Amino acid sequence: MTNFLPLVEKFHSLQGEGFHTGQSAFFIRLAGCSVGCSWCDTKHSWDKEKYPLIPIKKIIDEIKKARKKGASFLVITGGEPLHHNLDNLCQAINKETSEKDQNPIKIHIETSGVNKMSGNYDWITLSPKRHLPPKTYFLENFNELKIIINDKKDIDFAIDIKQEIMNKYQNLSSKDNFYKLDKKYYVQPAWENARGFSLTIDFVKNNPEWNLSLQTHKYLKIK
Repeated sequence: MTNFLPLVEKFHSLQGEGFHTGQSAFFIRLAGCSVGCSWCDTKHSWDKEKYPLIPIKKIIDEIKKARKKGASFLVITGGEPLHHNLDNLCQAINKETSEKDQNPIKIHIETSGVNKMSGNYDWITLSPKRHLPPKTYFLENFNELKIIINDKKDIDFAIDIKQEIMNKYQNLSSKDNFYKLDKKYYVQPAWENARGFSLTIDFVKNNPEWNLSLQTHKYLKIK
C-alpha cells in the first residue's frame, strides 16, 4: 500500500462515456500503463517516472474541493490505475469525504482488469483489451463492460467475452442471475476511426443487449 501516487492530472468535468454520461464528476488520472494499446489517446500517461508522486492527502483535498463545487462522484482512471495499490487511497477518501450531512463521495474506477483488485468502489468500468485479457475476478465484479472498437476483431472479442461472462453465471441462483442483468454492456468506437465507428453502429443495431458509448466530451470539446 502507498501514501503517494504518480498523478498525471486532475480535473472537474462531465463524465463523457458509458452509463454515467453527462454527469458532473471529478477525475484523477494516475500514471503508469503496461497494456500498451496502439490507439490509446492518453499515451502520455504510460510512463509513471515522468510524473511526481503526490501525497494522498493532497489528492483528497482536491476531491473535497470538487465535491463542494458539485462533483457527484470521483473517477479514477489512467493509464492503468490498478497498477498501483489503491487500498489506502480509497480508505482515506471514504474517511475524509464523509461529513455530518453527507456520505462519502462515490468512487468509480476504469480498469482493463489486468492487475489484481485493490481498493473499494461504487462503480467499476471494465474496459478489457483483446491482446491482454482481464483477470477472472473482473468478469464477475464489474458494473459496466466497455469494449473499444477499432476493427472486426474487437467485435469478435466483445461477443466472446460477454459469452464467457454469461457462462460463468449460468449455474447461479435465479436471484443472482437477476442481479447480473443489471450489468451494462457498451461498445465504443475508437476516436477518429471511421471503420470502428461503422462497425460499432452496425453491431449495436443488431445486438440490442449492447449499448453505444461515445466520447461525448470530445465532441463537445470539453476537458
